[in-house]
Amino acid sequence: MAGLAELPHLLVVDDDTRLRALLARYLGEEGHVVTTAESAAVARACMRALAFDMLVLDVMMPGQNGLDFAKALRAEGCALPILMLTARGEAEERIAGLEAGADDYLPKPFEPRELLLRITAIMRRAARPPEGPVPIRLGRWRFDPDRSELSSGAETVRLTDVETSLLRVLAETPGGIVSRDELADRSRATVNVRSIDVQVNRLRRKIEADPRTPRYLQTVRGSGYVLRPD
Repeated sequence: MAGLAELPHLLVVDDDTRLRALLARYLGEEGHVVTTAESAAVARACMRALAFDMLVLDVMMPGQNGLDFAKALRAEGCALPILMLTARGEAEERIAGLEAGADDYLPKPFEPRELLLRITAIMRRAARPPEGPVPIRLGRWRFDPDRSELSSGAETVRLTDVETSLLRVLAETPGGIVSRDELADRSRATVNVRSIDVQVNRLRRKIEADPRTPRYLQTVRGSGYVLRPD
């Protein structure tokens, strides 16, 4: 069994004493450490003293309401995941909650099981490493999509904006066929379908040992292009 330090620690903020107690008991039985607070002011005091993994926040509270509290936390740079609870489930209210910085929104009354599932989903998303393009190897060359740089050791090849844009699109799906239309649509540079072949040939001259028999940037007849990195 995991120790307390390994269990997710939730801060439940709601002015309803009965609901706080019910949520603390239920979520505790489901493998969470739960701290409760009856107001935004008490919640702030808790956050100064303890580290939390997630905030379950009621909208309608005396003093600072949940929307204003969430906005203030986000303005201060707090990235703690927030699930907002409210007795009002209209679309406008949900939008207001999301605009305030909530990760999800659950109208009252709700099934405890649904609350648990939403908490689990939010925490899973929060724990997921940020997705992004990763550098790829093309023979002696290394293309870094984040830096838009093609290099080999201290040597850097200058790519035009069009070449960089095309290579970034192809590098997002290595081994996958990308049509000329898709290359034109997804490219940040201004490229039309007719000019794709010309730009690809120019790019080949920079990354291929023999552009006439490309190893990395290959044509798939009738379909488009595929980038096959090492």
